[in-house]
Amino acid sequence: MKHVIIGTAGHIDHGKTALIRALTGRDTDRLKEEKERGITIELGFTWFDLQDGTRCGIIDVPGHEKFIGNMVPGVTGMDLVLFVVAADEGVMPQTREHLDILTLLGVKKTILVLTKCDLVTAEWLSMAEEEIREELKETILQKAPCVRVSSKTGEGIEELKALISGMVKNEVEEREGSGIPRLPADRVFTLAGQGTIVTGTLLSGTLEAGEPMQVFPEGEVCRIRNIQVHGKNRSSCTAGERCALNLSGISRDRIRRGCVIAPAGSMTPTERVDVRLQVLASSQRRVKNRSRLHFYTGTCELLCRAVLLDRDELKPGETAAAQLILEKKTVVKRGDRFVVRFYSPEETIGGGIILDPVPKPHKRFDTDVIRELDHKENGSDADLLAVHIREAKNSLPSAKELAEKLSMTPGEVLPLLEKLTEDGTVHPACAPGGPWYWHDECMRETGQKIIRMLTAEKKRHPYRRGIGRAQIRSSFMKTLRPAVFDGCLKVLEEKKLLKTHGDLVCLEDDEIIKDEKFRQIEDLLNAAFGENGNRMLSMVTLDTGGFDPGQVRDVLNELAFEGEIVRAAEDLYFSGRFVSEARDRIAAYFKNHEVLKYTDVKEMFGISRKETRTLIGYFDEIHVTEKTGAETERTAFR
Repeated sequence: MKHVIIGTAGHIDHGKTALIRALTGRDTDRLKEEKERGITIELGFTWFDLQDGTRCGIIDVPGHEKFIGNMVPGVTGMDLVLFVVAADEGVMPQTREHLDILTLLGVKKTILVLTKCDLVTAEWLSMAEEEIREELKETILQKAPCVRVSSKTGEGIEELKALISGMVKNEVEEREGSGIPRLPADRVFTLAGQGTIVTGTLLSGTLEAGEPMQVFPEGEVCRIRNIQVHGKNRSSCTAGERCALNLSGISRDRIRRGCVIAPAGSMTPTERVDVRLQVLASSQRRVKNRSRLHFYTGTCELLCRAVLLDRDELKPGETAAAQLILEKKTVVKRGDRFVVRFYSPEETIGGGIILDPVPKPHKRFDTDVIRELDHKENGSDADLLAVHIREAKNSLPSAKELAEKLSMTPGEVLPLLEKLTEDGTVHPACAPGGPWYWHDECMRETGQKIIRMLTAEKKRHPYRRGIGRAQIRSSFMKTLRPAVFDGCLKVLEEKKLLKTHGDLVCLEDDEIIKDEKFRQIEDLLNAAFGENGNRMLSMVTLDTGGFDPGQVRDVLNELAFEGEIVRAAEDLYFSGRFVSEARDRIAAYFKNHEVLKYTDVKEMFGISRKETRTLIGYFDEIHVTEKTGAETERTAFR
């Protein structure tokens, strides 16, 4: 079922409120000041039913130029606009400004309504319509259907309803019910016995009563106590519906117009946005770099500075990539429309579309930045995801973090990440709680840096197989958790950029060249283990025989890697042959004995107490033995 929001627009006192009264039988002016002055200041809302039963919400927006800030929020979420021009006055200043705002906000479906037709003659009316049509050439109203009405006599009201019905049926598209539920607040008030009430048009998704929500950008957490749509209690509301939310857990002074109600953690507040900025061709003003402007999007109004990225000045009729630096935080989504007004005097001068809701600061006149912004504008959501993953470099984001940053649901983000993974643009680094996503460019750049580091290390230490994981991580990815870093190493291994051996990171084609010096150091070490090979060796006590101690240690570690030597503890080694023999003899011992004592091991192999303790500690670690009682007693591992 379609949920339709209709809005009005037009110059002050051209009969917008009276038209709504004629269509619905209700008065949308609710403030005392509005009734006394006869103008709409705040947004008014009501509804009416079409013949097929479709209920249309209708919003009355103010026409006076002083209240343009209240008009823009009203346009948010409109499916169809009744553009009102009084037959006795024709096109006026706010007629044009409202038309500019509708154009900038992307409104497509419009009906031109000539009001106050009872005040003019038929001849005047025909002439007025012709003149209005001429003045509205090359605007969104150029091909809009036109209806002549009199709210006072009722003339044309039924024809207008019929036209609305036809357009709703055939032209107004049903909104997507998917996506993050976003409700920009346009009114906030309290009711005795109920508490805080927020009204607005739900832009996307579905809201359910009882759901926990968050007020952005403030971050306050609340819960939906009750939902009303068109004055009736509902358990839920969907995209395109005008609704009132009764919120619990939050006071009135913690919410304001411009806040967005959305699921907790689903959006990221921002103080800057990348945009495509357009200055109206009809504007008499230019936007200079760092101009201070009034920024309107959704129901939010903020001050901002416009940073022009490829020029110093934006002239009327021109568009350019820009970054708006906001003076307060807000939340937006890619594709949202916005309007900017000159700082002083306030007048609408332009607007555009948001390309990136949470960008990084940019350098001006940087060709890479300009190219990237063009990519953001013309690319898909997947392309924008890829940009953010690339910008993260080696601080890999998760799907959840990306979804929150771009105001998307995980269900929207995951298929896009799968596509990017399939085409090789990104690579998932798997770890508990992940995966985390690594851009291909960043992965290959980092891989080459590690290769250069390993190559330089190889030249300095030819007998050293690689570099420890911890050193690689601290050099290139120190912000990553160790588990995520290990996932990145697996990606690099899969791409054949390097390989790992236990705690070591090595070159893909790494081989130790066992030259004459290597063989001499190897002989030295074998002699150091003793004739029977059951001595324990430590670099602290080893006589290096005049060889470089670092190279001796490297050879020792290489022999340990090959299994010729076993590292039983920190800087304590046994020969591999002895450890293998000891393991077999201990296994045979347990066939006839329940308990193995330190003294049994000491006598069995003719080694010292320290060597016995180290050997048993190693066998505990590899699950040959286990301690079940006294410190010096062991049983077979079970």
